[in-house]
Amino acid sequence: MINFEEFSKVELVVGTILEAEEVDGSEKLIKQIVDFGELGKKQILSGIKQWYKPSQLVGKQFIYVFNLEPRMMMGMASEGMLLATDTEKPYPLKPISKVPAGTKLR
Repeated sequence: MINFEEFSKVELVVGTILEAEEVDGSEKLIKQIVDFGELGKKQILSGIKQWYKPSQLVGKQFIYVFNLEPRMMMGMASEGMLLATDTEKPYPLKPISKVPAGTKLR
């Protein structure tokens, strides 16, 4: 259990994928360049390669953990986290309709 104060530190933000490509040498990772509007752009790596092609992701909006400390993966920094279901096939979380990139969730 975490308390509300701890949870309130997590910044959940809608991002629009501008670019996506497979990470060479990785069986799992797709690198995304994500637009967060006025908050800027970030590079985010997600382990969804076996279920999604990069071309399926470009232009789509998903929900990300925006303020996660960068993590090195396959020699690249991942500057956030794509939220997805914890199911056999992960389903990335997305807004029900298009919203401005950088929209925060609460």
